[in-house]
Amino acid sequence: MNDRTPFTLVGKVGVVTGALGLLGTHHCRALAAAGAHVVVADLDGALCANRAMGLTRDFGIDALGYALDVTSRESVGGLMDVIRDQWGRVDVLVNNAAINEKVEESGAGGDALRFENYPLELWEKSLAVNVTGTFLCCQVLGAEMARAGRGSIVNIASTYALVAPDQRLYRRRDGSQDFFKSAAYPTTKGAVVSLTRFLATYWGEAGVRVNALCPGGVRNGQDPEFVARYAERTPLGRMASPTDYEGALVFLASDASAYMTGANLVVDGGWTAW
Repeated sequence: MNDRTPFTLVGKVGVVTGALGLLGTHHCRALAAAGAHVVVADLDGALCANRAMGLTRDFGIDALGYALDVTSRESVGGLMDVIRDQWGRVDVLVNNAAINEKVEESGAGGDALRFENYPLELWEKSLAVNVTGTFLCCQVLGAEMARAGRGSIVNIASTYALVAPDQRLYRRRDGSQDFFKSAAYPTTKGAVVSLTRFLATYWGEAGVRVNALCPGGVRNGQDPEFVARYAERTPLGRMASPTDYEGALVFLASDASAYMTGANLVVDGGWTAW
């Protein structure tokens, strides 16, 4: 990208948590393509380092891999120390790490995901990663941004932060169903949107913008019947491609959205329009 465009991230340092996942991988590539130095942060440090080397090779920018546990303040603080030593600044934080039961994952369903049976352990784990993890990363890295008087935080939410899961999507033609979207995911993503608004007002005068990106469902090897049901329920008539969110992410991370904070940018093919 031309460094005169407001969409540029040349010279910026961006952190992506949950960077090894499907969308996390594309978030990293989108920031790197816009010129940012990207910190690829996830639980597997070796794989993060490998992905960072790939970004450097593909985009000609310095990138860094880091083994990060978002539920540990010590781990997040260690990340900030490494970034400070490497670049002396952090400009963009993408809070993408999350637990999300997926219909395409074998063994992920069953009656255990019904609300009546949902395990407390899974509920608390979702809260720890999706909410506390976002809180800790904002608290540590966002505070560094506030001290510097600049920065953009993008919290990844979901359509299920806005509307309830449509359990009929997971029901087969014969009426059987062995996957249920749990209560944990919409509850935690709703909390992320609320935290976004809080931080936008809290850090507005400090020059830190905080917005949420609210994606819809992404096609990733799901059963064709499920894909067809989802597409029928969506005004644009299809599930998202992982690349469909790259432009929105760069927009929120860059000065192209300089007068935008406390917002929830919905990119869902029209899912929440009806």
